[in-house]
Amino acid sequence: MPNQIQNQNDKKYDLIERTAKFGENIIDLTKCLLVDPISRPLISQVVRSGTSTGANYMEADAADTKKDFRYKIGLCKKESKETMHWLRMIARANPGKTKECRKLYQEAHELCLIFSAINRKEKK
Repeated sequence: MPNQIQNQNDKKYDLIERTAKFGENIIDLTKCLLVDPISRPLISQVVRSGTSTGANYMEADAADTKKDFRYKIGLCKKESKETMHWLRMIARANPGKTKECRKLYQEAHELCLIFSAINRKEKK
């Protein structure tokens, strides 16, 4: 049993897994939304920014140079912040999904803080 707890905690700090799960959760949220003229573009935007956070992190992880790594981590931060904006708009357009949006907003915020800290550390 302690190993299972340890493995779950490790995943929280595995950014590849964490950003992938975040993207999956964004997709799951958007599948439950009513598609209308207001939500259609919001859904498209949040799926793009929410899933590209993980894709950009994968690219950063495979970067050949420190400069490329910093650039990709910067993109991760930007995409996380953009996702926060779109989640706020989706919550407004879909009041019944506010709780789910807040949870994902918090995760996007935490990822943004992580990427900011990585960027600061790499600049030193």
